[in-house]
Amino acid sequence: RWVLSLQCKGSRNFMSALRRAIEVDFKDKEKHKSQGLYLLTTGIPDQETHSISAYVAEVCRGFDLQLHVCLFSVTKDVGSSGVIPARYANPTETASAFKEIVQAASGRFHWFGEAGIFESDDITSIVSEMEKAKNYSQKCAFLVESLKHRS
Repeated sequence: RWVLSLQCKGSRNFMSALRRAIEVDFKDKEKHKSQGLYLLTTGIPDQETHSISAYVAEVCRGFDLQLHVCLFSVTKDVGSSGVIPARYANPTETASAFKEIVQAASGRFHWFGEAGIFESDDITSIVSEMEKAKNYSQKCAFLVESLKHRS
């Protein structure tokens, strides 16, 4: 709700927005078993990663909150919009920072761009489940074949 009224001011003050979301907008957090926040971003937060990770780890432990990050890598030059971020990192460093933050928050990380999906915890999980199913199926087929040869 409050995000719709915000104006771009050239900052990625992640901690301020996160504190606002958790301390003000989650007034009824005790009534819910599980809640999630989704951060949609194109760059690294102004604050240091370790500070954010420590904060989200503490907050998320207090109640069942997960922070999920969707990082969109923009291929255009950072300065082309006229807004210069307070802190800069290349896309790989940015992804690494958000992965650390997401791990502290027991959330999921998704990284995509105009070219497609670079990394996604959900897709990784699905592929892992498919591999397990394939391996199980192969073991079952081997067992059936070995039982046929015994008869």
